[in-house]
Formats: sequence, C-alpha cells, structure tokens
Amino acid sequence: MSYESARVTEHQSEIQSAVSKVPAVTLGFWIVKVAATTLGETGGDWVTMSLNLGYLVGCAIFTAIFVALVAAQVRSDRFQPVLYWATIVGTTTLGTTVADFADRTLGLGYPGGVALVAALLALSLGAWYASERTVSVQSITTPKAEWFYWVTILFSQTLGTALGDWSADEDLGGLGLGFEIAALVFGAGLVVVAMLYFWTRISRTALFWSAFILTRPLGATLGDLLDKPVSQGGLHLSRLYASAALLLFMTGCVWMFPQRPATKGAPG
Repeated sequence: MSYESARVTEHQSEIQSAVSKVPAVTLGFWIVKVAATTLGETGGDWVTMSLNLGYLVGCAIFTAIFVALVAAQVRSDRFQPVLYWATIVGTTTLGTTVADFADRTLGLGYPGGVALVAALLALSLGAWYASERTVSVQSITTPKAEWFYWVTILFSQTLGTALGDWSADEDLGGLGLGFEIAALVFGAGLVVVAMLYFWTRISRTALFWSAFILTRPLGATLGDLLDKPVSQGGLHLSRLYASAALLLFMTGCVWMFPQRPATKGAPG
C-alpha cells in the first residue's frame, strides 16, 4: 500500500470513528430525547427551586457538569450510549437554568429570553458552518466539530426551554396557553416536521435541527405539567421523584431501543 493510500485509509477511519460517537436518528432516538428534555426541566427546577440554590448557582453547577461530560464525550474513541445521553441531560438541565436566569434574574422576560437565545443559537450555527462548511451531524469528524455540536445543542435546549415557558406561562410576557395546550402545539409541530421529512425534499439537516429544538419545549411543558403547583395548572408532583421516575424511564428506553452509531448518509 502506498503512503497516500495509507493516509486516505487512516483519514476515513478517523471520520468513521468520530461519526460513530453520534447515535443513529431513529424513532427510539426521539423518544429518549423527549424523556431527556423532560428530565432536564424537572431536574433543573429541583436544584434551583426545591433545593433553593437559585439560578446563578444552578448555572454554575450545571456548567461544570456540562463541560466535564462534553470533554469526556470528545475524548471517547467510540459511541457510548450512556455517556452520550448523560451529556444530553447535561445540556437540558443547563439549558433550563440558563433560560430561567435570563428570563427572571436578568429581567428579560420570556420574549427577551427567546430573542437572546435564538440569536446565540444562530451565532453558534453560523460559526459552525463558517468553520466546517456544514452543520450536519455527519460533519463531526474532529474535536472542534464536536464542541460546535454540543454548544449548538446547548443553545437549542435553552431556546426550547424559553419557548416552552413563553408559550405556557402568563407572567413575564408569556402567551398563557397552559401546559397541556402548549405541549399539544409543540407536539403538532413535530408531526409537521415528520411529514415534511417523509413527503418533501427539504434539507434533512434543517429538519433535524427543527425537530431537535421542538422536542425541548415539548419536554419543558411536560416537565412543568408534572411539578408545577395545581394553582398554576400543574400536577404538583415532587420534582425529585418526578426526576427519578423520568431517569428510570429514560434508562429503560436506552436499554430497550437499539443504540447504534450513525453512519454516513444518515439523517441529520
């Protein structure tokens, strides 16, 4: 084998190894994703509200967890389902606390919070595209691309939280739809994205990120429905117990649904 052929083979091996750390996008993927986003809402609220640590301390705690998990994910040489989904939960809990910090502590309100995080998400996607010339998950072939991927996921989770709160709540400039109606709205949005996926030729990358963002407000409103007081339209379940139940459900889904690495040409 020539030197150039060996280099090509080595490069292809590196690409496959990096791509294999991202799970295939299947129905099971989206079920686990919704469970993870719901867990992120109840878990984030448990730390900041039930433990009374506040949004700033919560942001600090979850930022440290997020950075540690992403660093472990980047260092890993293969797809590890438990590590991957733990990192996803890390982004959802941090996204919850960051959105609440912006909306409430900084006083931006829900419209201001949505605008700020949407701008940060657009900036992240733009920087990723400028660097890699694509924002497809299939472009994750280097540590730099992986960091772009996870930062973009973080902003998408944060935007989803802000959108869910803006739609469901009445205060802070919210639309006041209530948790059930808001969940139905975002669920319907996911159905529309699925229809576009199966019946149109719209960019699969654009549809992937649209669905990824929409699952977060769906999870946020479901999480609020579980743990908010009855007077606010919730079921007033313990945030700790709800989080534990969601973690068990999510763990069961990861075990039950096939967890295989994505391959070139897969959606997203």
